[in-house]
Amino acid sequence: MRRNRSQTAKRRSHHALTAARLAKCECGALRIPHHACRKCGKYDGRVVIDIVARAKRDARRAKKRQTELRESGQATESTAEKATTAQA
Repeated sequence: MRRNRSQTAKRRSHHALTAARLAKCECGALRIPHHACRKCGKYDGRVVIDIVARAKRDARRAKKRQTELRESGQATESTAEKATTAQA
């Protein structure tokens, strides 16, 4: 049997999107509850993510990618400039 518009609307009344709930970290940044903070790396008062080491690793990986692209001839001057501004 075909459902009419009001029955369809009643069924869809629970499909509304809700905003993400955020908690405030010790450092003052907003974070998802039950997850480590992306700014300071703390969870439940303890440092669980080494932010400095992660930043160094990301920089090293980006530099390696750029050199590989340059060697293969795919990277141009504008691509290298965009990559450096994206990291900053």
